[in-house]
Amino acid sequence: QVQLVESGGGLVQAGGSLRLSCVASGSIVSVYIMGWYRQAPGKQREAVATITSGGRTNYAESAEGRFTISRDNAKNAVSLQMNSLKVEDTAVYYCYYRRVVARSDYWGQGTQVTVSA
Repeated sequence: QVQLVESGGGLVQAGGSLRLSCVASGSIVSVYIMGWYRQAPGKQREAVATITSGGRTNYAESAEGRFTISRDNAKNAVSLQMNSLKVEDTAVYYCYYRRVVARSDYWGQGTQVTVSA
């Protein structure tokens, strides 16, 4: 099992910035994918940004150029720097961890991000 603890959500005005952090513990492996998904009310959960243990990143089109994902392997942590936030970025953001070889996925409890106009 992998446990994920998120922090950093909150309320911000449009155009502002927030930084989300997630720390993984438990059955950590060397080959993994970590990242962030989000789910807005009435919508499906969608990928925002992911990063592999090798450092390869992938962004949703909506996040490209505004969000930056980074990792700290020593701390088993991943962060998401979100700039130029828009009202439509409002959602619950979930940290995600995939053990690639085992093909097992883990989720954090979610952190609310609210962007006001």
